[in-house]
Amino acid sequence: MASRLRQRLAKPLLYSAGAAAIGGTALYITYRPRNIPGSESAVVPPPGYGEGGDFRPPRFPNVKSRAEQIADLKRSGGTKGSITTLSRNDAASQNEDDIYDLLVIGGGATGTGVALDAATRGLKVAMVERDDFASGTSSKSTKLVHGGVRYLEKAVWELDYNQYALVKEALRERKYFLETAPHLSSWLPIMLPLDKWWKAPYFWAGTKAYDFLAGSEGIETSYFLTKSKALDAFPMLKKTNLVGALVYYDGAHNDSRMNVSLAMTAALYGSTVVNHMEVTGLEKDANGKLCGARLRDLVEEKNGKKPEEFLVRARGIINATGPFTDGVRKMDDDTVKEIVAPSSGVHVILPGYYSPQKMGLIDPKTSDGRVIFFLPWQGNTIAGTTDAPCEISQNPVAGEDEIDWILSEIRRYLAPDINVRRGDVLAAWSGIRPLVKDPNAKNTESLVRNHLINVSPSGLLTCAGGKWTTYRQMAEECVDEAITQFKLNTKPVTNAPRVSGTEMVDDGAHLDGSCQTHQVKLVGAHGFSRTLFINLIQHFGIETDVAKHLTESYGDRSWTVAALSGPTEKRFPVRGERISPLYPFIDGEVRYGIRHEYAQTAVDVIARRTRLSFLNAQAALEALPKVIDIMAEELKWDNKRKDVEWRDSVKFLESMGLPKSKLQATRKEVESGKLSFKDSVEYKMYSRHDQPNDELESDSKNSPVMKPDSPANA
Repeated sequence: MASRLRQRLAKPLLYSAGAAAIGGTALYITYRPRNIPGSESAVVPPPGYGEGGDFRPPRFPNVKSRAEQIADLKRSGGTKGSITTLSRNDAASQNEDDIYDLLVIGGGATGTGVALDAATRGLKVAMVERDDFASGTSSKSTKLVHGGVRYLEKAVWELDYNQYALVKEALRERKYFLETAPHLSSWLPIMLPLDKWWKAPYFWAGTKAYDFLAGSEGIETSYFLTKSKALDAFPMLKKTNLVGALVYYDGAHNDSRMNVSLAMTAALYGSTVVNHMEVTGLEKDANGKLCGARLRDLVEEKNGKKPEEFLVRARGIINATGPFTDGVRKMDDDTVKEIVAPSSGVHVILPGYYSPQKMGLIDPKTSDGRVIFFLPWQGNTIAGTTDAPCEISQNPVAGEDEIDWILSEIRRYLAPDINVRRGDVLAAWSGIRPLVKDPNAKNTESLVRNHLINVSPSGLLTCAGGKWTTYRQMAEECVDEAITQFKLNTKPVTNAPRVSGTEMVDDGAHLDGSCQTHQVKLVGAHGFSRTLFINLIQHFGIETDVAKHLTESYGDRSWTVAALSGPTEKRFPVRGERISPLYPFIDGEVRYGIRHEYAQTAVDVIARRTRLSFLNAQAALEALPKVIDIMAEELKWDNKRKDVEWRDSVKFLESMGLPKSKLQATRKEVESGKLSFKDSVEYKMYSRHDQPNDELESDSKNSPVMKPDSPANA
């Protein structure tokens, strides 16, 4: 009897124990403690005060000046500035140590990633860029560090293992991204609004699969929100047909600042890094193998001088020029078929009130099947999509049809009482994504979904395609292939610089000759913490939003930026003169960009050292006189060069969405504040322009009602 009773109770107890174990495991996985990148204490603590109260600011290593970097390039050519065709024997007869192992053409995410990877493997590497670091695609991204949740959907429905592998790789790289540059990147919750109940289990399964794939590389797990909770988190959403939402996590970053940091970290590790340096031709030896390139300095041209061509010698040449890949390939062989299929991604910037500060949104199914993101970024809101065929140009202009389409899609999911207006667009730009075709594939019409590495018969190694999230993996594979193709010998880095600025951290401890970029922290990362901005405020008397911006853009180098900022002669803030009253960018950033980040033009500053032109094209125009004057003082520009900078910058701002009526603006008009505002779209957006003590005819002191025919509504 007792044994029968035990048997009867055994199964329920066993099932209960199993359910409890599974439930407990699920709860632990969901709520386990996690180390969020950037939230832990800084590897290098903030500086303190010594005996007697003396403040001891951190001392960081400096990169070589741009002039010194150019001298190194010229030294590799053997004879001073001469252009001669070299054979390998000729090169060997000259100083072997001056020859670069690799010459990287292109200063975007891929090129700077390759330069850093090669330098940290003990190779002698040079990287040159025709314009500025991140001047192309790498500064015009959606600002996401993501695995690609929509690629996972394709992988499942199309049973495509390559899509699955791409997502898995990107999720791993996402974690490395956030760990090596925590000051420039962060986690961002992204909402998927649901308009049908049947979609809830479908998208829930998808986001949970995304979490599962991320594994230890993930941070927060996805979760479901009821309609009321979704509206609480994202009040701007349209209530009609909304049944709830799913929220998953991806990363967001400051793309051009990340690119510049990669270039400067590579320079600290010994790479020769030069922007505004154009490759005019490739050199081959007697056997038809590439052995160098001809370059010219475009900054000299801006100064009114004729730039001199000079030769750089290298054992291997890497083409990492993104949309301009085929142009370099045709320098090598003008008969090659083009492999780049350019795809335009237009983005618009709207005021910050269009979205919550800490929540993004994705519309996976727009009216024409494309995907649109709607994300908070730098205090504003960024909205955009990708994948529209286009022509290649250096500074493409966003078309009005694309801008109108994005605004139309936004209206579909925002509340009807929010008037989405064309005049609210503060900036708009078009970035070119270089989708590539494999020249060795039988079906040359199919596009490579991730990236492509190709080596020509003469030895030009091309690395193209991919996305920001996987730049590090692309660089690793590219350098691996270069080592094999060019028979290069890596070696441990025994004289690694103190990038952290202190002996507390041995930055070269793991540089054994293999790829270690997954743990090489970038400039600014070592001393960064989420509370570093408080130290800046307390020491320099900088405004809170400025201090937060500096630490999230420069990390521990914000100490140097703050020190380079001029005193205001006010009670508060004590330091930091804003270059635009609307944004937290200050004068010290201009000086820091010139002295420590190779900024050579005003566009370098307003577009990539700061992000002003991407946030507000007209504010960038108004800041130009101040930026140009600071740069002129630092770089000893004459009036002719200042005029060149004004014209070039205004022309560039056209590609950032500056209204046509402002393209003829003179510096005098901007400085005097006499730039006409009444002919702009914005002027007509606002309800009234009367003086504070004036009354419109429709106003009533007794009944404050504005009638439909009021002039304020005109």
